[in-house]
Amino acid sequence: MPLVMDEKRYGQLLAEHLPAVIETDEEQDRLAEALMNLSIPPRVLTPEEKQLAALLGHLIDDYERRTSAKSAKRYSPVQRLKYLMSEHGLKQADLADIFGGQPVVSAVLAGKRSINLQHARKLSARFGLSIDAFLSA
Repeated sequence: MPLVMDEKRYGQLLAEHLPAVIETDEEQDRLAEALMNLSIPPRVLTPEEKQLAALLGHLIDDYERRTSAKSAKRYSPVQRLKYLMSEHGLKQADLADIFGGQPVVSAVLAGKRSINLQHARKLSARFGLSIDAFLSA
């Protein structure tokens, strides 16, 4: 059953936090802090706070996705993959399902094997980037 939200209270929360599409690291920090304040210490959120937390989470995720994509453009496919692994805190074992095993991941990261079309498709889906981001020119 959907929660009943008080539109006036939700409007007050929006006015207080002014969430918008994030364009700078400072805006991201401000909204991340607001989101953290909603969840720490753990407590039961009102329907309005839940809605605000969801909105803030989407805005932060969108910004991180966009900035990761911009930063990744200057790299080769393997460098891009290493960068994304670092940004997402991933280890080689975390990508074994994409490459068909950790030895293949290791070989790709060492430059001994190329990222093939099947790998590029799976990486594209995993990181939300164009398939071209993982294919050599």
